[in-house]
Amino acid sequence: MMNKVLVSVVEDDRSFRESMGRLMRALGYTVEIFSSATEFLASPRLAETACLIADINMPVMTGLELHRRLIDTDRAIPTILMTAFPNDVDRARALNDGVVCYLGKPVDEERLTQCVCAALRSGDPSEADS
Repeated sequence: MMNKVLVSVVEDDRSFRESMGRLMRALGYTVEIFSSATEFLASPRLAETACLIADINMPVMTGLELHRRLIDTDRAIPTILMTAFPNDVDRARALNDGVVCYLGKPVDEERLTQCVCAALRSGDPSEADS
């Protein structure tokens, strides 16, 4: 049947992180959750991640910095960024850097689902000119 793809969630707020994990599992994805960008970058599952969902405002390394680090090290992953404090500067920077979606919290589940589908399509080598 359908291959289970790995969605990684990086979020410093435990309840939100766990909630996102439950939602992604309910949608049929394999999910790994991480409490920080550093923890995600050290994960053996990094290379398997088909879609990254990350909070922007995290200590040590923000979601924007994580996305940029992945690009700079040739490990770009289709990324969705979320924030409780949306602003035009971060939105423009994120979208200019190739983020698939920039979402405000609380996250609309239908919009998030659309973003995950778009992220998975953007990372599909059969549809990309990698």
